[in-house]
Amino acid sequence: MTSFQFMHAADLHLGSPFQGLALKDAAIAELFIEASRRAFSSLVDQAVERRVDFFIVAGDVYDGDWKDNKIGLFFNREVARLERAGIPVFLLKGNHDAESVITKTITLPKNVSEFPVNKPGSFKLDHLKVALHGQGFAERSAVDNLALAYPKPEAGWFNIGVLHTSLTGREPHAPYAPCSVEDLRSRGYDYWALGHVHDFEIVAEDPLVVFPGNLQGRSIREQGAKGAVLVTVEDGRITHERIITDSARFAELVVAVEPDDNIPAILRRIESALEDVVERMEGRPLALRIRLTGKSRFRNELMARAEDFRDEVQAACHRSHQDIWLEKLEMRLEPAINGTSVATDMLGLEGLIPMGGFAPELLADANAKIAEITARLPGGIGAGDLALGDDAEALLAEARDLLLSRAARAG
Repeated sequence: MTSFQFMHAADLHLGSPFQGLALKDAAIAELFIEASRRAFSSLVDQAVERRVDFFIVAGDVYDGDWKDNKIGLFFNREVARLERAGIPVFLLKGNHDAESVITKTITLPKNVSEFPVNKPGSFKLDHLKVALHGQGFAERSAVDNLALAYPKPEAGWFNIGVLHTSLTGREPHAPYAPCSVEDLRSRGYDYWALGHVHDFEIVAEDPLVVFPGNLQGRSIREQGAKGAVLVTVEDGRITHERIITDSARFAELVVAVEPDDNIPAILRRIESALEDVVERMEGRPLALRIRLTGKSRFRNELMARAEDFRDEVQAACHRSHQDIWLEKLEMRLEPAINGTSVATDMLGLEGLIPMGGFAPELLADANAKIAEITARLPGGIGAGDLALGDDAEALLAEARDLLLSRAARAG
């Protein structure tokens, strides 16, 4: 058997609106949008430099229908670089770029081969004795087990299955093209190039079943290093190496405060905790969510000055590192003894508003309202799983704290 290398990528999500960031700070959102493009360009650079034999994208090149042709032209430009390097590209449509979703087209270079969407199809690289089998999505939602219809392997060849799938379930990803590892194993292939799940995961070793994850984190739920996988096959032996491509990251920081900490003391605690964050940034801009926990006598003062305090926390982030951007400040603080302001105590708001979890009925009503709002958002902002940047419980908690802060300010 011949020796060769290939790049396995998935979930580029080019054109993602970064809805949570876009609603908070357009400048930070633009930074991450550019990071998504740089991530793909970086991967193409490495593919060309390493002279890989072929390049697989296992679904979701795009994040949804294009507002204009810019993102299609960008993808065309990058895969044209692969064509000039003599690297064929095998492309599979996922749920975000299904035929029912993407209505615009740009003619791609001749090195790009797209798997069919109505049934499984195969491509062969005769000089390498490699066969690739796959089926893309015709519709955004694919509820059938597509893998079971994939063809038999080419005897004596290296067979690769390409599939956009949630397997048996990977929260919070939607259950698309569900199947089991045993279903994949039954096809007799040597490698499964999966997409859809945004975390890197070696699902199985025999055969090797891999989710490369996405190339660039897009929200606070997608933290840590992101990239693709370089696969090397030498005389039938398979090895893999993770290729990191992201150029900006998301992270969370939990800071516990003490009951008697005033605002300067809390800021000092935050700056102290940021020292470890700076060490782990690896030179990349960071969108950071900071969560304050514990009991505080100054809780209501913080709530009343929420906007100014957030700016103080952002300033603390920039004192620690110029590229730490505050994605969100969550003040999950409980009032300490004698910590309730006169205004809220007189109104009895803290007795009327739940300070812990919210009732299921309230969450259901909130989710219905969120769905109504996001359906009206422009430019694809409402297309994500968390179009408003947070789930219903987090949004209700934020609304509760805003109400209490305004009541405190009025007092």
